[in-house]
Amino acid sequence: MGLWMRWRWWAVAAVVLSVVLPPSAATLSPAGINYEVVALMAIKTELQDHYNVLDNWDINSVDPCSWRMVTCSSDGYVSALGLPSQRLSGKLSPGIGNLTRLQSVLLQNNAISGPIPGSIGRLGMLQTLDISDNLLTGSIPSSVGDLKNLNYLKLNNNSLSGVLPDSLATINGLALVDLSFNNLSGPLPKISSRTFNIAGNSMICGLKSGDNCSSVSMDPLSYPPDDLKIQPQQSMARSHRIAIICGATVGSLVFVVIAVGMLLWWRHRRNQQIFFDVNATDQYDPEVCLGHLKQYAFKELRASTNNFNSKNILGEGGYGIVYKGFLRDGSVVAVKRLKDYNAVGGEVQFQTEVEVISLAVHRNLLRLIGFCTTESERLLVYPYMPNGSVASQLREHINGRPALDWSRRKMIALGTARGLLYLHEQCDPKIIHRDVKASNVLLDEYFEAIVGDFGLAKLLDHQESHVTTAVRGTVGHIAPEYLSTGQSSEKTDVFGFGVLLVELITGQKALDFGRLANQKGGVLDMVKKLHHEKQLSMMVDKDLGSNYDRVELEEMVQVALLCTQYHPSHRPRMSEVIRMLEGDGLAEKWEASQNVDTPKSVSSELIPPKFMDLAAADESSLGLEAMELSGPR
Repeated sequence: MGLWMRWRWWAVAAVVLSVVLPPSAATLSPAGINYEVVALMAIKTELQDHYNVLDNWDINSVDPCSWRMVTCSSDGYVSALGLPSQRLSGKLSPGIGNLTRLQSVLLQNNAISGPIPGSIGRLGMLQTLDISDNLLTGSIPSSVGDLKNLNYLKLNNNSLSGVLPDSLATINGLALVDLSFNNLSGPLPKISSRTFNIAGNSMICGLKSGDNCSSVSMDPLSYPPDDLKIQPQQSMARSHRIAIICGATVGSLVFVVIAVGMLLWWRHRRNQQIFFDVNATDQYDPEVCLGHLKQYAFKELRASTNNFNSKNILGEGGYGIVYKGFLRDGSVVAVKRLKDYNAVGGEVQFQTEVEVISLAVHRNLLRLIGFCTTESERLLVYPYMPNGSVASQLREHINGRPALDWSRRKMIALGTARGLLYLHEQCDPKIIHRDVKASNVLLDEYFEAIVGDFGLAKLLDHQESHVTTAVRGTVGHIAPEYLSTGQSSEKTDVFGFGVLLVELITGQKALDFGRLANQKGGVLDMVKKLHHEKQLSMMVDKDLGSNYDRVELEEMVQVALLCTQYHPSHRPRMSEVIRMLEGDGLAEKWEASQNVDTPKSVSSELIPPKFMDLAAADESSLGLEAMELSGPR
C-alpha cells in the first residue's frame, strides 16, 4: 500500500507540475525534488512497459542521467529520450512538457495510444520529434507550432484526425514533415519544409480534387500548394524547377562517384584500413569527436601511462594490454593498447568495440571515453575501475577476509545479468557478447558489475536467431553448440553467464574447480552431482566459511545449471534469469527442466576434443582459462 501511495504522489505531482511549472524553473526544488525525475516518472506511469525496459527508472532517484534510454547534456539536463521499438503501449503523459531541455524524442514503432499532449509545445529546444508507427488519436495540437527549433517531425502511420494547425507554418527550420497515413483533413497550411509527405490522408485529397483518391504525395522541395489543381503557369515553373533539381542531382552524383573512386584508390595505395586518422605529428583538434567519444593524441596517452610502463599494467588479453593512465586534467583512466592492430582481426576488433560500445549505454556496461589512432597504433580509453575484475577480486583478501563476500557476489551476478539483458533484449540491433567470463566483468568503486571487453561482440537484428562464425572466446566458457557448429546466439552468452555463477560460488576458475575435483574439465557434472547429493557446501569458496545464505546458494546453483543446459532452446533468457535470481519463478523452471532429456555429460562439451588432453594436464603445464581460440570472426 505504501508503494502504491508513493506512485500516486508522483503521478499527482507530475500532473500539477505539467500545469504550473514554468519552462525556466530550476531542475531541483528547495526540497531536493528533481523535476525532471518527476516528469520521467509521470511518463513511465502512463506507459505500459511489458518488457521492463524502464525498470531502472527509480522514483527515489535525484539524477536520471544513468537511466536506461535517457541521455543528458553536459550540464545534467535530460536532452534525449530514445525508446524506439520497445513494445510500449499506454499513453504519452503531459509530464513530457517539463523536460524543457529535450532536443530529441524518439518513440517510433511502439503501440502508444491516445492524443499527443499539448504540453509538448513547451519543449522549445526540441529538434527531432518522431512518434511514428503508433496508435495515436485526436488532432495535432496547435502548440506544436511553438517548437521553433524543430527540424524533423514524423507523425506518420497513426490515427490522427482533424485539421492541420496553422501554427505549423510558423516553423521555419523544418527539414522533414511526415504526416502520411493518418485521417487528417484540409485545408493545408503553407508548411516550410524541404520534405513534406501527406500521402494516405484520403480526406485531404478528396476535399480538393473531388476524387476518391487514397493518397497525395507533395513535391518534396516546395511548399504544399493552396489548391491541388495546378495552373499551367505553375506547371511550367515546376517543370523548370524540376529540371534544375535533376541537373543538380546528376552533377552531385557524378561528383560523389569521382570522390569515392579517389578515396578507394588512396586506400588501396596505402594498403591498410585507417578507422580514424591522426597525422604523424600528433597534432589534433580537441573538438573532433566520434559521436560522444573524445579523440586523444598518442603523446598524451603515452605520457599518461609513463611510456606504457609495465608497472601500470592492469590486465592483458588476447588482443591488447590495459594500462592505468593519469590524464593532464587529473582524471584516472584505463588505456587499452592493441598489441598489433594489423594482425588478423586486430582492426576488426578495434572497430567492433567502438561500434558496440557506442550503441550500448547502460550502467552495467563499460563506457568508452575516447580513442586514439595513428598509422601504427590503436588505443581505447575507458573509465578506470578501481576494484579491477571479478576474476582478480575472487583472489583478493582484505584483513584476512575475502574481498567479495556473499552479498557482493549476489549483487555482481544480478548486475552482470542486467547488462546482458540490455544487450540481448533492449538494444536494436541486439548484441551478443560472446566472451562472458569473470575477467571481463569489472567492478567500480561500489563493486557494481560492469560488463566490458566487446572485442568479440556481434550485432544481430532481432529477427535473426544466431550468427555463424569461426569459434572464438575462452576455453571453459564456450557453449557446446558454438564449439560444434560455430553458431552463437544470446543463449551462448547465457551459457557463459552460468559458468560465471559457478566461479562466483566456488571462488575458482571453472576449469580449476573441475581439475581439483578430478573431473577432467567436467565442471558442470561435478556441480550437478553435488546438487543431487545435497552437498552444495562442498563447492562454496572456502574463504567464505559459513558466511553465506544456504537458500540463495541453492537458488544460484539451480540458475547456473539451467543456464548451462546442453540445448540452447532449453536455457532461459536473461530476463528470466534476473527474475529467478530474485526468487521469482525458479521453482517452476527448475521442475520443468528435470523432465528434459539431456546428454549424459554436458560439461565435457566445455572443451573441444583437441584440448581435452590439455585439460587433464598438470596445472603447472598450462593455464587453460587464459587460452583464447583464434580465427576469423
